[in-house]
Amino acid sequence: MKKSILYRITSTILLLVLAIIGTEFFIYSSDEVKGDDENFQDKFNEDYRIYSLTIPTDLTFCGEPVPLHDQDVYERLDRELLVNTYWQSNSLLYHKRANKWFPVIEPILKEKGIPDDFKYLALVESGLMNVVSPAGASGFWQILEKTAEGYGLEVNSEVDERYNVVKATEAACHYLQDAYDIYGNWTLAAASYNMGMSGVQKQLDRQDVNQYYDLLLNDETSRYVFRILAAKELHEHPTKYGFHYRLKDLYTPHDTYSVKLDTAVKDLAEFAVKNKVNYKILKIFNPWLRQSYLTNKSKKQYEIRLPKAGYHDFSSTELPKSIDSSSSTVDTLQLEENHE
Repeated sequence: MKKSILYRITSTILLLVLAIIGTEFFIYSSDEVKGDDENFQDKFNEDYRIYSLTIPTDLTFCGEPVPLHDQDVYERLDRELLVNTYWQSNSLLYHKRANKWFPVIEPILKEKGIPDDFKYLALVESGLMNVVSPAGASGFWQILEKTAEGYGLEVNSEVDERYNVVKATEAACHYLQDAYDIYGNWTLAAASYNMGMSGVQKQLDRQDVNQYYDLLLNDETSRYVFRILAAKELHEHPTKYGFHYRLKDLYTPHDTYSVKLDTAVKDLAEFAVKNKVNYKILKIFNPWLRQSYLTNKSKKQYEIRLPKAGYHDFSSTELPKSIDSSSSTVDTLQLEENHE
């Protein structure tokens, strides 16, 4: 009997001790987690910063001043600079692709008498990628099929020259020159690229103004020129907005040669192999070829661009040789074999 009572007392004491220890353990654990959270938050607040931007006081587009003294203009530019600065991955890709494609676009703009700033229009239109909009606008310059045909581009199931960077840039230049001839203003010409010439003219007449910055427009066109301005500002002053990269981080253009083709090609994969590349490389350099074949019933002469030797060599620590913009034409290879 005494042993039973003693056993019960001992068991009760042991349970009480364990309960006290357990309570202390959980209290300690809770305090520890709470302390860890506080330290983590302090560390986050110490290391992470989001800064407001210093807006430039003097900004132009195609030599035309941006009226930043206008509070509405200032705020709209601030918005696009913030969006592009803090969408770091997208803006960094803009820098990388621009290094590859601006050397192709810039000489064409110069030759056609179009201000150099319009290269940023192509950048914001497509990110310098062959994308297709919900409305069907395609290529770097996001040209609609009807507009493309109006400016001499071939668009069909086999060939779509909206994806030919050189020809699409030339077509865009003709459009922009036509718009400038109407407005006498490059900023309005840029706005019309998004809204259409008739759309811009209708709003100018309705609102009785003659400047883009005085127009009340739909949200897309209202932001459009400011997106171009933001792209220009970040590209020209990358470190000011926190973008740091090495030359070797940028994408580079590659020297190419041309194959003249005025016959049908039943199998473009076979054609590629005969020209010492594969089907993928052929399509990368000629995205305007939309099928795996080319019937070419009209016997039109096409120019196929192919990379010179060294395109596949990534073992070298040196950058691939950039295109020499002083000579846009390189030595050509006349294809004599009939592929019908």
